[in-house]
Amino acid sequence: MHHPDPLTVEESFELDLGGMTCTACAVAIERKLNRLQGVNASVNYATERALVTGLPVADASEAIAAVERAGYTAAVHDPEDDEWSRRAAAVRLSSLRRRLTVSALLTIPLCDLTILLALVPDYRFPGWEIVCVLLAVPIVTWAAWPFHKATLRNLRYGSLSMDTLISLGAAVSFLWAIGAMIFAPSESPGFWLGFGRTPAGAQSIYLDVAAGMITFQLAGRYFETRSRRRAGDVLNAIASLAVKDARILAEDGTERIVPIGELRPGQLFVVKPGEVVAADGIVDDGRSTIDASAMTGESLPVEVGPASPVTGGTLNSSGRLVVAAQHVGANTKVAQMAALADAAQRRKAGVQRFVDRVSAVFVPVVIGLALIVGVVWALAGATPGQAVSNAIAVLIIACPCALGLATPTALMVGVGRGGQLGILIKGQDALEASGRIDTVVFDKTGTITTGTMQVDSVHTVAGWHQTEVLPMVAAVETGSEHVIAKAIMAALNPESPAPAATGFRALPGLGARALVQGRDVIVGNKALMASSGLPVPSVLEDAAVSSAHTASGNSTQVFAAVDGAVIAVIRVRDEIKPSAAPAVTLLKQMGLKTVLLTGDTAAAAQTVGNAVGVDAVIDEVLPEQKAARIEQLQAEGRRVAMVGDGINDSAALATANLGLAVVTGTDIAMKSADIILVRDDLRTVVDAIRLSRKTLGTIRMNLVWAFGYNIAAIPLAAFGLLNPLIAAAAMALSSVFVVSNSLRLRSFEPTN
Repeated sequence: MHHPDPLTVEESFELDLGGMTCTACAVAIERKLNRLQGVNASVNYATERALVTGLPVADASEAIAAVERAGYTAAVHDPEDDEWSRRAAAVRLSSLRRRLTVSALLTIPLCDLTILLALVPDYRFPGWEIVCVLLAVPIVTWAAWPFHKATLRNLRYGSLSMDTLISLGAAVSFLWAIGAMIFAPSESPGFWLGFGRTPAGAQSIYLDVAAGMITFQLAGRYFETRSRRRAGDVLNAIASLAVKDARILAEDGTERIVPIGELRPGQLFVVKPGEVVAADGIVDDGRSTIDASAMTGESLPVEVGPASPVTGGTLNSSGRLVVAAQHVGANTKVAQMAALADAAQRRKAGVQRFVDRVSAVFVPVVIGLALIVGVVWALAGATPGQAVSNAIAVLIIACPCALGLATPTALMVGVGRGGQLGILIKGQDALEASGRIDTVVFDKTGTITTGTMQVDSVHTVAGWHQTEVLPMVAAVETGSEHVIAKAIMAALNPESPAPAATGFRALPGLGARALVQGRDVIVGNKALMASSGLPVPSVLEDAAVSSAHTASGNSTQVFAAVDGAVIAVIRVRDEIKPSAAPAVTLLKQMGLKTVLLTGDTAAAAQTVGNAVGVDAVIDEVLPEQKAARIEQLQAEGRRVAMVGDGINDSAALATANLGLAVVTGTDIAMKSADIILVRDDLRTVVDAIRLSRKTLGTIRMNLVWAFGYNIAAIPLAAFGLLNPLIAAAAMALSSVFVVSNSLRLRSFEPTN
């Protein structure tokens, strides 16, 4: 289930957008941008950004002009500076707060006055209706201006939005009340409130509807905007870990602070206690403890000293460190994590694309439906007031704002919280896959085990000694990046260096072969010896079997043959990660089948499998066969998650229904995985699946509520069972519910 990495798409840039008030606005901007030649644009209402592909950033002015032609504002998004969008959000929040305050202060006495005087005729006084109108005018004009302005803008550019419904509902309610007060006789029948009728002469009652509706909508929009900003803060928490300045150490020992963009690989920079590490690098001098909890959720601090790697974005807790920069700018781990989390927002789920299409046609359908409801009620003999009331209720209750917020807000918070815990979710498809998997397959080396191997024992036939064997084996392994080769090289006595080798030939998945001092040396597993027609002496066979039984299950036997005779078996040991067995136990408790996938022999693989407690072991699998084994499990009806780390796992990660890459280095963006784990703790696999499922569950709950709300509420309004004031409150609260429900994901806690 591999999708193109969002960081490797063709040239693209992002626009920060201003003036959007609902998903219909996002759809209108997206439609306008996609009309540009060669442009493919995707607008995300939750993040208030547009991803524009197919247009060079040098021509971004064309895209900005298109957005402005649609009646909105835009600016090129600068990942290093979010000031434009922060300022736009602050201005919008400030405006909404002022209008909401004025609207609420006027609506409360207006509602008290109109309801009291409408329901109790004895309390009415001369001119009471004029007082009510004067209280309502500022609400339906100045306070409601954002809705009216958006409606006028949309009409000017030939589009409709949720604002059209609100503006239209408020205007019709207000004008109907004024008209009724002027033209309706004082003895005309009262108005239906949803629970009974008012006494005659209560024509001002619809002023309550207009004022209350605007107040509820302003309140809903204010809390929605503030909540979306808080959700964005969760998403941007990773990016905020990046520092803006670096303390560079000059050759004369002086320190100077420069913008982070001036730091170059190889330069020395200083990190004082309490400061954040500026870039990925290697400690050159000093000792300290590093706190990585803000970036990976790792609770325990790590001791570092000379030659220790440190990661940008982590906190230096105690001593002064001098660090040699390795990866700077966009190449640092924190920058790649932030880019990946941000890119996850750009990939719309299938359900979100469906919601966008629904929103695009929903508003005109609702307006048409409201007209039909009003006409039908009038033809059925209802009073004009009741017909208008029911039409307005339909107009207001049907606003699908919650529908447009259901998916992106939950995804935003879920991805942001995952990033804080060292879990990078690449997009909605990863969430959907996590909800379906029933089998988790683990690679062994570097995933279940530490991947750092060491020679544990060397057994030779008579006439050979390990001091002779190891240099010859090391000569064949010289230059190899394989973990076993590195272990053999590390075991070599510095006083007996490896001789030169010629005619080297790698045998993938089996071993290697070369000429060492004129002798033909073959190094590899037992299968290589058998395919080369080299029988293993019984003394070495017994030693290999014995070591396999006495080992803790994480060892591998490497055979060496010289001039056609097997002369030694080398046992190389790899430690099982302490978190492996607890992780497997937790996954099994979740009802998932666990499988170990390895190239080891059956005996060695089974012992490792038993040690960690997996349900099944698939052994003796060559690197290029891993993807095929995943496909085989899928053919059996399994929905597979693959957990791996190395390059040779890429195909398997891409083939699996859900790929999880355990990354301990800095190569994050290019991994062939759907979820990336930057903590060296396998329990993070459990957390990743739990968080993904919880986020997916939140999205589903939001959508069920949003769809269910509209499906249930529209018939109620159409049949006259909802007062427009109640409809306005319910519509506003539905959006707040969806955003608040998504924000609950911020409280997700890891298992350990």
